[in-house]
This record gives sequence, structure tokens and C-alpha cells, in this order.
Amino acid sequence: MTRIYDCTSDSTTDESTTSENYSAHIALARTAIGRGALVVIPTDTVYGVAADAFNAEAVQLLLDAKGRSRQSPPPVLIPGIPTLDALAVDVPQPVRDLVAAFWPGGLTVIVNAQPSLVWDLGETRGTVALRMPSNQVALDLLAETGPLAVSSANLSGMPATTDAQAAEAALGESVDVYLDGGTAGSTYESVFGQTGDGSSTIVDATGFETNGGFLHIVRSGVISRDAIVAVVGDVLAAAPAVPGFPAISAEAEATPTLAAPSQDETDADR
Repeated sequence: MTRIYDCTSDSTTDESTTSENYSAHIALARTAIGRGALVVIPTDTVYGVAADAFNAEAVQLLLDAKGRSRQSPPPVLIPGIPTLDALAVDVPQPVRDLVAAFWPGGLTVIVNAQPSLVWDLGETRGTVALRMPSNQVALDLLAETGPLAVSSANLSGMPATTDAQAAEAALGESVDVYLDGGTAGSTYESVFGQTGDGSSTIVDATGFETNGGFLHIVRSGVISRDAIVAVVGDVLAAAPAVPGFPAISAEAEATPTLAAPSQDETDADR
């Protein structure tokens, strides 16, 4: 039987009891991750379903729960900026500048994965999508578990969820622990003025050394193009001329070596 565990603060509850409950709920999630089970967590964008990134069976459970194939590998959420260099190689300086500006937060970067890593996220073609979220519940769990493979907590092709109850309705018994951190996504206003547009912005850096030194936005999200340009300038490649189509799917701009999250992957993401 799945359970939703409250990780929100309540001013009417004794502070010490609230703190003890919170720690106990994080511990339950950590234990579930450790045994290869799935956990749903809030992020600053949407709710995500998480698995141990280094447990191939757990990652497959995540893909199966969402109805996704191995051709759509999940992003990896990390607890801090130093983890970037532990998981990636040949990180260009503009990516480091973006990370310094927007992490923790709603920016996902696709980089070349460390070849020595023993993991199986799916058909990544040697790349990995990384993000450090700004949600405290997510960060506290990541501090306990290390990197987590996290995909939006919804069935593939369905809208992302922004609360634990909607995530449970979508994923049900496939998830062992649901951490309820309240409504996700309130950190950002939609850059397109549309409700429900709470995905992270995905920037691809995997071709930086061979494409003339450009970064590409492969999905528009909560971090605007203008904000990214303000950090990296003309290193960001021009947007494709598609009037009236603000969100660019990963498949639309993906290079042959890229394994980016697809359009329904709204995190993070997570």
C-alpha cells in the first residue's frame, strides 16, 4: 500500500514534533531508494518520481511506471554543484557560468557523462541530463542518497503533476513513498504566460567542442532564453524560426549523439 508522507510545515503543530516527523519521512524515502524502490518527491518545478541512478533495475522500474522506453532516459538530480564534475566530462565554461547563475533551480544541462560511471539510465549515447533543484525536500533527500534518476511524476504523455495527491493518482502502487511538499512550481512564473508551464529549461552542451562552440536550448521552460543570453551571450545558438511555438521538444533539435528528455519530461527537473 502506498503512503503519502507530509513534509510541509504546519504552524499549528509542535515544532519539535514536526521536525521529527520530517526527518522520519526523509529516512523512509532514503530507505526505499536504498532497496531499489521508487519515491515521489516535490521539486521547484513539478513533482518527480525518483530512483537510485546507479541501480539499473530501479531505473527500469521508473521507466515502466511511467510507460516510457529506454530511448527516453531520465534526467539525474544532484545535491550540489561539485557533483557536476563527478558525473560529467569536458564541461565547457559557459555551462559552468549557467550553473553558477541558475543552480539550484530550473535549469537542466545535457553534458557528456563520465565514461567510468557504472550505471544504466537507458539509451543515453554517453550523455546525461543534470539538474540541481531548489526544493528543500528534494535537496534533503539527495543529501542522503546521492544522485537520483528523476522523471516527472505522471504517465507518459499526460500532464505533469504539481502535488503529491495527483502524483499518487497517476502512479499508484508502483511507488513506495510519496513525499508531500505542498504545491510545486510556485517558485516561477510562466515565461509564456500560460498556466501549467512549469518545466525546467534544458540546454544541450554535448556538441560544444564540435559545433563551433554553441549551446542549444532543446526545451524552453522556467528559465527564459533572455536570462540565459544574459549569462552566456552569443554562445547560445539562435532559436529556430517557428512562430507561435515557444516550447521546443528535445527531439526537434537533438543531434545524433544526444539522448535528451522528451517533451513530456518536465523536470528535472525534475
